[in-house]
Amino acid sequence: MTDRHPDLFEMRRLEQLSNTIFGVAMTLLAYDLPRNAQLNNAPGWADLYHLYASRLIALVLSFVIAGIFWFSHHRRLARQPEASRGVVFINLIFLLSIVLLPASNGLYGNYGQSSAVAMLYALHLTLIAALNAWLWWLVSRDRRLHHELAGAVFPLLVFLPGIALAGLAPRYAPYFWLLAFGGLVVRRFFTGKAAEG
Repeated sequence: MTDRHPDLFEMRRLEQLSNTIFGVAMTLLAYDLPRNAQLNNAPGWADLYHLYASRLIALVLSFVIAGIFWFSHHRRLARQPEASRGVVFINLIFLLSIVLLPASNGLYGNYGQSSAVAMLYALHLTLIAALNAWLWWLVSRDRRLHHELAGAVFPLLVFLPGIALAGLAPRYAPYFWLLAFGGLVVRRFFTGKAAEG
């Protein structure tokens, strides 16, 4: 048996909680999808597209973003088996930002052409990315995880100007937000550089 510091929290407990939170939040993204639409008795393809296209786009975008952050969260927890109460508290705030994703996704799916709603959604994505990057910074400052930190900071650098784009041209913002997935490429690039050095 190893002696554990009494003030350190075992992150496996947080991992179990986070699996539940991500699972419920990602499932709830689709909860209001059929209920909000009002269809005729025999809807045509045009009716279905008009009622569901923006909601489906928002759902898929939010689901993929949540999945990427879930993956990042688990990689981070694997590298940090124990943490202080402060780090656990920041993780809980990060998980709260994930819990709120179905609410901002529902707004964005219904009113995505509104610059105010698109900016609110962009602010939410930026908050999630900022918390994720902050947690990676806390893990990587004592270890050689610069490639992980670079991969976590990249989405934040995409979402920050994405807020302005959402306010100016909400229709094009989702295409720009997709660039945030380049964080995976950035992480691989820095991993390759570290292996060469």
